[in-house]
Amino acid sequence: MEITPELIHHLGKLSRLALSPEEEAQLEGELRSIVSFFEQLNELNTQGLPEMARPVELSNILRPDEIRPSLSQAEALSVAIEQEVGMFKVPRILE
Repeated sequence: MEITPELIHHLGKLSRLALSPEEEAQLEGELRSIVSFFEQLNELNTQGLPEMARPVELSNILRPDEIRPSLSQAEALSVAIEQEVGMFKVPRILE
């Protein structure tokens, strides 16, 4: 992909950035460097390599579930400001 001053100016307009000529020149150099890096990556032979979403596999460390006693309905409702038909009553927020 060719990075031109016109492309940089166009990208600035699309992203609604008011770039000065110096900033456009700096951005042009940075984008050239980034595109060059990706072109180097495209030259690598990846045949036979497994696809992966991330280089290091992540896993969640969770404690095992265990059954424990919980509050009864009456105990839970004992702290309710208002209750109605065995449920917490809260102010209506949607009309």
